[in-house]
Amino acid sequence: MNTHLHVTAWALAFILFIIAVILHKQGKEKAAKIVQMILRVDYLLVLYSGGDLIMNYLNGNSPYLVEAIIKGLAGIWVIAAMEMTLGKVKDNDSAKAGWIQLIVAFVITLTLGFFRLPGGFM
Repeated sequence: MNTHLHVTAWALAFILFIIAVILHKQGKEKAAKIVQMILRVDYLLVLYSGGDLIMNYLNGNSPYLVEAIIKGLAGIWVIAAMEMTLGKVKDNDSAKAGWIQLIVAFVITLTLGFFRLPGGFM
């Protein structure tokens, strides 16, 4: 059940992120700020559910513990990259570094979460 909550929270986070980027690019700052605040609340749900999933690896003496911790750190990196990218887009600065970091961290997180750790596709 926790995995479903975590994946749903991440999906919502990415939808809200894209909406916030679009609103910033359209110059609708007030709406973008509201969406960004909702996104930040969603981050709390992501962090809670992710922390709960990592605790499952800590309690079970799992051989996947190191990979779970790396996935958790990469997930935090994704959140940081999303915030950095939104800040750059909001200020009309180049967000290239933020987008690159977001993609790299997202690929690491997705690979570990869905293809390496138990509970994913494999």
